[in-house]
Amino acid sequence: MSEVSDKTAIADLMAVSGVGFGTSGARGLVGAMTDRVCYLYTLGFLQYLQQGAAIRPGGAVALAGDLRPSSPRIMAAAAAAITDLGYRAVNCGNIASPALVCYGIGEGIPSLMVTGSHIPDDRNGIKFNMPAGEVLKVDEAGIREQVVSTPDGLFGDNGGFLEPDSAPPVDGAAYRRYLARYLDAFPSGCLAGSRVLLYEHSSVAAGALGEIFAGLGAEVVPRGHSERFVPVDTEAVRSEDIALAKAWAAAEHFDLLVSTDGDGDRPLVGDEHGNWLRGDVAGIMTARFLDAEAVVTPVSSNTALEKSGWFPRVVRTRIGSPYVIEGMQRALDEGAGSVVGYEANGGFLTMTATEIEGRHMSALPTRDAVVVALAVLLLAKRHGVPVSQLGTLLPARFTASDRLTNFATELSARRIGRLAADENAIVEQFPMLGPVEHTDLTDGLRITFASGEVLHLRPSGNAPELRCYTEADTAERAKALNAECLGLLDSWRE
Repeated sequence: MSEVSDKTAIADLMAVSGVGFGTSGARGLVGAMTDRVCYLYTLGFLQYLQQGAAIRPGGAVALAGDLRPSSPRIMAAAAAAITDLGYRAVNCGNIASPALVCYGIGEGIPSLMVTGSHIPDDRNGIKFNMPAGEVLKVDEAGIREQVVSTPDGLFGDNGGFLEPDSAPPVDGAAYRRYLARYLDAFPSGCLAGSRVLLYEHSSVAAGALGEIFAGLGAEVVPRGHSERFVPVDTEAVRSEDIALAKAWAAAEHFDLLVSTDGDGDRPLVGDEHGNWLRGDVAGIMTARFLDAEAVVTPVSSNTALEKSGWFPRVVRTRIGSPYVIEGMQRALDEGAGSVVGYEANGGFLTMTATEIEGRHMSALPTRDAVVVALAVLLLAKRHGVPVSQLGTLLPARFTASDRLTNFATELSARRIGRLAADENAIVEQFPMLGPVEHTDLTDGLRITFASGEVLHLRPSGNAPELRCYTEADTAERAKALNAECLGLLDSWRE
């Protein structure tokens, strides 16, 4: 490393740069994610690994990125930090986040994913992964405590490199490992006779999805490729994507409609009529297909999970994959056999290896989209019904979610706190929902009303957004409630 100058605490870097650090790693506006900021965040992560002896001296660190215009520059900054600390940067190229984690676990090395996930491309981020998988809350705290040194003369006044570097040549081993995970674990030809419409947009997972489905025998029809980044949020599907799916269904036949968010860890799966499935419902179906014993999911997910009676053990957690992973680990430690988890956004995690018709699929304790898309289609084939009829296997519980954007986190927290302290305030704010039965403060404020309907409010953990979830006995009621509640919540803006 070149001669160092000033020292910076990661905790201070968060405040000074405007690039926050939390569950989703470092994330902020592209203009704030200068080369210097990204370099220092990477140093903090690597120093934390050194302290815990979680990285071999001179060992490899894998990195990859999504398809945002800013991702190559940030990957180069991260690669420079890796090299300057004496490690070897392995550039896995543009691959899905779960593909990178799968490679890191298999090789026993840490990894970094440059991605802003589902948010617009005026923002980006870096997800950090330990050799065993995602960074957990204890790791997050340890990274924040790091003090890093800025190399003297490396950066210009605007935080960019004086002499711009580039990431190493792409190594395709991680991509190949990810394909093999599915092509080796699922029976050859199991999707023969199925027609799958692949909504590519700007998902970094589109290529892998196409190869995996085709490799298992499906006819894959690509649609909707975009050179411009498209911010697909699987919890709040854009009206444009709803219209696209309906138009495709009206124009041609297919058995499954499949896509993901930008970095490929959240699935977007639709039926033959062009209706997008809720991520938490797809999660239940995936757990059923894998014959899970213990299922871990955040408190915001559809309660049809418990009402189905399919699973011996259900664990509810706070929202965020680190909490789901911690819950899965506890279930495993307490003797559960097959342990899986999922989030309301559809990202699916496996804590234990799975047998699929005598074939072996290794554990992947990070959010993944591919396993969900495969499981939904194969479960429908197992039951001899189209994907649109899978919902009839579950109790009639329906969820809807959306969010108010550009909504200050501090304002959300303050107003939600007032409601949590006063049931009368809840009834006054949402009179159409009737009396309150009980409230849950596991994550945000989740209110169950005497009618059985549910309203859940929470500030987003990675963007200035107020998220709203509703649950009811019909899809129409859940959607209408969500829209009505969001209209009332919009009056909170100051």
